Amino acid sequence: MSTSRPTRPDRSIAAKKTAVKKPAAKQAAAKQPAAKQSSVRETSREAVANEPDAMQTETGIEMQMYRSIVDGVLAHRLTPGTKLPEPELCQLFDVGRASVRRVLEKLAHDGIVTLRPNKGAVIAEPTPEETRTIFEARRALERALVELAVARVTDADLAQLRKQLDDEHAAMHRFDQPSWARLASDFHLRVAALAGNAVLQRYLVELVSRCSLIVGLYEPPGYAPCEHDEHAAIVECIARRDAEGAIARMQAHLVDLEQRIETTRMRGEKSLASLLGLAEPKEPKAASVRS
Repeated sequence: MSTSRPTRPDRSIAAKKTAVKKPAAKQAAAKQPAAKQSSVRETSREAVANEPDAMQTETGIEMQMYRSIVDGVLAHRLTPGTKLPEPELCQLFDVGRASVRRVLEKLAHDGIVTLRPNKGAVIAEPTPEETRTIFEARRALERALVELAVARVTDADLAQLRKQLDDEHAAMHRFDQPSWARLASDFHLRVAALAGNAVLQRYLVELVSRCSLIVGLYEPPGYAPCEHDEHAAIVECIARRDAEGAIARMQAHLVDLEQRIETTRMRGEKSLASLLGLAEPKEPKAASVRS
């Protein structure tokens, strides 16, 4: 009596069946609800807009250093020509020179810092010609962003803009110049965020930082970087969905800002820690050699 042995399934056939199933899985993923896909896009857009692109893969302390320097510029604590000595940055942030140099190179790429061979890094000091071209670029960019913002703004967005105006007004009346300067820059970035275009928004972040440098160098002391009433007029045009009016107000606002700057600006001598908004080290210590 012969016994038949069970036959093994052909592996090549099984492999083919598996291969057939993969495209179906991809098709199913592609057919996920549009709302879910939109949510993913929004999350990605927000992440790109809120972090400097070249710093996303770096350490948290390097991001902190980058933000401290940029915030110091926006708040006019770090004025053009301020030195950023590597040993002092190493000590303040407890990092090695390699980390400090990566941050300074990123800041130089963004136009915030000038790297001088054998002399170290300083906050960039724009020339009058650079001032003209930077403001020219900013006017063109904000024209496009305002137009998109008017088309996409929601009632919730308008509530946030009006809250921004209230904060500006409060800072102005308590003579809080650093907060006043920061809120003035934040207003433009908040309007840009309403446009929903992360690429244009990223470019504006750089231009706003560079304009803050210029204002810190040229504008007379005691002036607001931006006039509160001009911001309020822009918001009212956006609320009426009046794109032409909002663009005209924004353009006039930026022209006025450029025309107010002067070529004389005295810079005080302060420690790097105070300019970065950090506590002074309690006692000197050797710079870390970690990278």
